[in-house]
Amino acid sequence: MLGTHQHTLKKSVSCVGIGLHSGRKVRLSLHPTLADTGIVFVRTDLCGSPPIPARLDHVVDTLRATTLGLDGVTVSTVEHLLSALSGLGVDNARIEVSSAEVPIMDGSSAPFVRLIRSAGLERQDRPRKYYMLSEPLTVWDGDRFVSAVPASDFKLECYIDFDHPLLKNQSYTVTVTRSAFESEIGPARTFGFLREVEYLKQQGLALGGSLDNAIVMDDFGVLNEEGLRFDNEFARHKALDFIGDAALLGAPILGRFSASKAGHSLHNAFMKELLAAGTTLTLLEPAAIAALAGSGPTGSGIREAAG
Repeated sequence: MLGTHQHTLKKSVSCVGIGLHSGRKVRLSLHPTLADTGIVFVRTDLCGSPPIPARLDHVVDTLRATTLGLDGVTVSTVEHLLSALSGLGVDNARIEVSSAEVPIMDGSSAPFVRLIRSAGLERQDRPRKYYMLSEPLTVWDGDRFVSAVPASDFKLECYIDFDHPLLKNQSYTVTVTRSAFESEIGPARTFGFLREVEYLKQQGLALGGSLDNAIVMDDFGVLNEEGLRFDNEFARHKALDFIGDAALLGAPILGRFSASKAGHSLHNAFMKELLAAGTTLTLLEPAAIAALAGSGPTGSGIREAAG
């Protein structure tokens, strides 16, 4: 977690990538904005450039990706960018996108991390808000679950188990900090099976999907020539997705989280339950945040973000 104050970008930055499902070029621009604005997506390809705040109550679909929508306007595959913004400590930004989907880039958050770093961070004269769990919570879906217990840092454990030799009983545990996100979480790519990719393309989906923007597997192994970036890259990508989906709470969250065989739909259900429970989350006051930030190396891990 990063900082006792809110941060935005120092300058505007842009990139161009491919939409995963449309296969079309998408221009993405990140812009600084005022404190307490939050993260707002803007569809520049539509008349009036309608905005869509990145908030939990604007999630309209969680099938294969997280999609936000407002007044009939949507933007999909937002989780990798939101994960990068959250992981690097960006609280406020205007995100202009020239399509209904954020570009997939290389299937990870690493390109977005580089984009944000090229812009730099600007400290704002407003305290940063944090949620802290005040009691444990578990949400189940069959044999899948997301659970959390109170803590003064953000620790995440992700476990996956697919019927595939590379995906059996894989796990990843991390205390989420800026440095950990940049080096250990952000580079982890999304993944899928060759048979699924072929099926989706037959349905007019995943037209931009390729070995350049995902780990693709057949029944025996990875088809990408370069192989994996980490032995447990699949579980690390699940952590990346969780961080992006948690960012839709609107403020960083402190606690110890476990996600077993979870995906966007269960992440979303868990975050909604956190807010619905009423007593499960506490919004920290500035004095409490400052105390945590000053608790030293063994404390919360809250640190002021570098520019």
